[in-house]
Amino acid sequence: MRKCKIFSILLSIILSVTTLSACGEKENYDNILDKDDPVTITIWHYYNSVQQTSFDEMVKEFNNTVGLEKGIIVEAYTKNDISELANSVISSAKKEPGADELPDIFGTYAETAFIIDQMGMLADLSQYFTEDEINEYVDEYISEGKFSGDNSIKIFPTAKSTEVMIINLTDWQKFADSAGVTFDDLRTLEGLAETAEKYYNYTDALTPDKENDGKAFYGRDSIANYMSLGAKQLGAEFFPKDENNNTVLNINKEAVRKLWDNYYIPYVKGYYTAENRYRSDDAKIGSIIALVCSTTGSAYYPKEVTVNDDYSYPIENVVLPVPQFEGYEPYIVQQGAGMSVIKSDEKSEYASSVFLKWFTEEERNIEFSINSGYLPVKKQANDFEKISAIDNKNGNSIDDTMMNTIKTAIDEINSCTLYTSMPFEKSAETRDVLSYSMQERASSDYAEVSKRIADGEKREKVLEEYTGDENFESWFEEFSGNLRQIMNEK
Repeated sequence: MRKCKIFSILLSIILSVTTLSACGEKENYDNILDKDDPVTITIWHYYNSVQQTSFDEMVKEFNNTVGLEKGIIVEAYTKNDISELANSVISSAKKEPGADELPDIFGTYAETAFIIDQMGMLADLSQYFTEDEINEYVDEYISEGKFSGDNSIKIFPTAKSTEVMIINLTDWQKFADSAGVTFDDLRTLEGLAETAEKYYNYTDALTPDKENDGKAFYGRDSIANYMSLGAKQLGAEFFPKDENNNTVLNINKEAVRKLWDNYYIPYVKGYYTAENRYRSDDAKIGSIIALVCSTTGSAYYPKEVTVNDDYSYPIENVVLPVPQFEGYEPYIVQQGAGMSVIKSDEKSEYASSVFLKWFTEEERNIEFSINSGYLPVKKQANDFEKISAIDNKNGNSIDDTMMNTIKTAIDEINSCTLYTSMPFEKSAETRDVLSYSMQERASSDYAEVSKRIADGEKREKVLEEYTGDENFESWFEEFSGNLRQIMNEK
């Protein structure tokens, strides 16, 4: 009888420990921390201006509250931009001469995280979060961090962005009244191209004494996003995973032709353009009146058009969803750096997870998002009414463009499939091809077309050469050849 009683007690203890473990590791990990012997956590990020101010204030708040209570001190340093940050992290990981010691946490896109993970230096954050906690985050954001294929979380979502379309409403309205177009015409990429042609003809007709001086209607910041997202939407993803989770190259000529027809063709005809580094700069000088940019980029959309040194005029704007291919399931890009934690000791890793968990709490993450143009990372936080309430609580500090951007982006996230390319060894090189191949051909060909027309050749005759099958075939061979070379395929 006594033996049975002892066995029963032991069983109860075992079950209690097992139950505690199943509910989550947080209670056990908290014992690692000691407020009388605090651990210092360093963070490298790329935030600037308003973003950096907001982040620094939150780090200070953490240190004075949760950090003080648990024994965690966070020190944050900016690396100015994502490129410098990535280079600094890689240099430190390789222990290159002059490189700083690696931080505990660093902001990162998947390509950089992949490189550091291949070196065996990224911590798996899944062990520090319960399943219920993970389920609070947008599923696609968590999936991006599981790029290694073993269900570990190597990138933690902290602030995300997507793309929106912004229209110069002031100049649009004049055009719309004359041409009979509406915003509905911009729902699809095909409709966008048709509308851009009408705008070219409308602006050309404003100066009847001068031929072929129509203006471009549209431009977009990231051609790589257009290419990769468009291919995915058309069912022809460029770099899918095979059954063994290996990245393979997939070039569907029909899909690539559709991408060509809806960007290169209107571009070489003068309906689209990309004159400056960003399309907001093109909008500022009146080169275009419509653009697609990231939600963070919308903060730079101009409030006036500067025609020349002597003349400028104020404009209003409207924010719309990104156009989709007609007849296909809508997709929207998922972008924005997350944060990764360097593999170290259990105390530092757990302390890092405590900060990330605190930083992404609903109200706090919303506050950071609306101050920086990013989007919250939790499902329940992607609610415009909640965001508006917090903005009002803070004294309506965000301008109309940003609030309209956030509203449109949330609508997109809730109605479209989010997509981001999974990283692989050659992802940076292949993204360069997607970014520049079609754009460079379009820009150089447009310059040639413009010169030939200016020299007296007929516009229609010149364009026949550039918009025909032969030119596409020439570019396609170059484009696909570059991708195959990078991926070591014949």
